[in-house]
Amino acid sequence: MKELLESLNHRLEIVSAYWQSQSEESLSLKSSPEKWSKKEVLGHLIDSAQNNIRRFVVGQYQSKAQIIYEQNIWVKAADYQSYPSEDLLELWRLLNKHLVRVLTNLPEDQYHVLTNWSKEAVPDAYPTLWEVAQDYLCHLDHHLKQLGMRINE
Repeated sequence: MKELLESLNHRLEIVSAYWQSQSEESLSLKSSPEKWSKKEVLGHLIDSAQNNIRRFVVGQYQSKAQIIYEQNIWVKAADYQSYPSEDLLELWRLLNKHLVRVLTNLPEDQYHVLTNWSKEAVPDAYPTLWEVAQDYLCHLDHHLKQLGMRINE
């Protein structure tokens, strides 16, 4: 878990530097009406952090808790496109700092607790909290690369 936490902390630095180097126009640009802008992608990552924090906390007292995320609905509901860019960055940073704190305090014996992040009950496919943490980092990196950031450890 220590390496994963170090990687997440490293992402906090990368995203902050990148975001602050971008113009408001660049952050708001949409290549098509169906595609997300950079602001909406960061908003999606905010939603992802919120949902995963909940998984890590609830997973400590409720095995196989069903915590799902409807990404398009959440992004639309929050209207990240109209958000001030600095506020988006600060919200993302604080949520990820909090996520790191929750994972730091996650007892090792809870790493293998199963959770359900699907609409359907598929017990054989439930990931462990450890797998959720690993997936969170992979998902984060996928979107950071999509935004044009280089992640070098």
